[in-house]
Amino acid sequence: MTEKPEQTVTVDDLATVRAGDKGDTLILGVVALDDVDFSALSRAVTKEAVADHFGLPVSRVTRSVVPQLGAMSFELKGMLGSGVTGVSHLDGHGKTLSYHLLTMKLSH
Repeated sequence: MTEKPEQTVTVDDLATVRAGDKGDTLILGVVALDDVDFSALSRAVTKEAVADHFGLPVSRVTRSVVPQLGAMSFELKGMLGSGVTGVSHLDGHGKTLSYHLLTMKLSH
């Protein structure tokens, strides 16, 4: 019997992501495209996986799951340095960081 090869997909294949900020904390909302995708997302997009993807300690990431909406919210503490008004680099609000989460590979 041959083993079925594992299919690799990204968060972008299963969800949309929105970004927000509060001080130095990046907030990412992940919303599944449908109910089936939310099941796969909630298993694969853990706080440990997100911390690893962004190069953060797990202790700086929290995850809240809202299954009724097919959504999750992540808070990445310290991700925005000194906060939106405290840094001069492009995208102090972290909008492009939501696109970075969309590139995260998942085993599906």
